[in-house]
Amino acid sequence: MSNRTVPAPPHFAEKFAYSQARRVGDFIAVSGTPGRGADGAVVGEGDAYAQARQALENVQRSVEALGGRLDQVVRTRIYLIDMSHIWDIGRAHLEFFRGIDPATSLVKVTGFFDPKILVEVDCDAVVAPA
Repeated sequence: MSNRTVPAPPHFAEKFAYSQARRVGDFIAVSGTPGRGADGAVVGEGDAYAQARQALENVQRSVEALGGRLDQVVRTRIYLIDMSHIWDIGRAHLEFFRGIDPATSLVKVTGFFDPKILVEVDCDAVVAPA
């Protein structure tokens, strides 16, 4: 059975034993992913929609790096600190998953490692065997 990973960002990989995403056989799990750009900075500070959109782009990149596609995502989990942002985050989720309609959980949290982060997304996908 194949086992591949998308490495965690270097500043986290040095302190935690985890991958940004991992594929084992036909299963892909993507870790909690915030709306950070390629430079590691939070995108859209104070803007839940912009952060959710960037987080979902990052999730998509991880799934695709492991040979999957968004239409193979079966579950997403959305973590947010302020429920008043639910519709902004929902709009971004709809843009990526309309017609796919994965099982989704929405979880209110008290905060994230970086206080600028308003939302994180993780997901599970089932893909064709490698």
